[in-house]
Amino acid sequence: MERPTVLVVDDETDVLLLCRVNLEFEGYQVTEASNGEDALRIAREDPPEVILLDVMMPKMDGWQVLRELKSDARTAGIPIVMLTAKTQDSDQIKGWTEGAAEYITKPFSPLALSQVVRGVMAARGNPGEEERRRQQMVDKLRLLSAADPPQAGEPA
Repeated sequence: MERPTVLVVDDETDVLLLCRVNLEFEGYQVTEASNGEDALRIAREDPPEVILLDVMMPKMDGWQVLRELKSDARTAGIPIVMLTAKTQDSDQIKGWTEGAAEYITKPFSPLALSQVVRGVMAARGNPGEEERRRQQMVDKLRLLSAADPPQAGEPA
């Protein structure tokens, strides 16, 4: 039986290594890209089962890559997990509304990463459920954002 492939896209070699070691240990085949242009090429040439995607990268950021992948019929169905240091609610809302299947912030637990990959692969065959979950997360984040009191210097 062929091992499922996960494409890890990050410009930090330490993150690529951490993901590769953990995912290979879990039985996945891992391909890597260190920028958005390479990620698009790899995803189109040999579509993986899941993509882990950083946001802040050279040449083409993760938001651009996410939009390109979701607008291309060849790659639109691939679950994309945002794996990023961007922790603001607004960043997470952006990821979810633009089609991310999951959103993990750095630093992250390798155990949590494996569980997330397993979960998005299991949900891959049910786009209605994935969309329902995505909308639920956006709604929760918007409620939490609205409930946050203004920070010092911000208008009330």
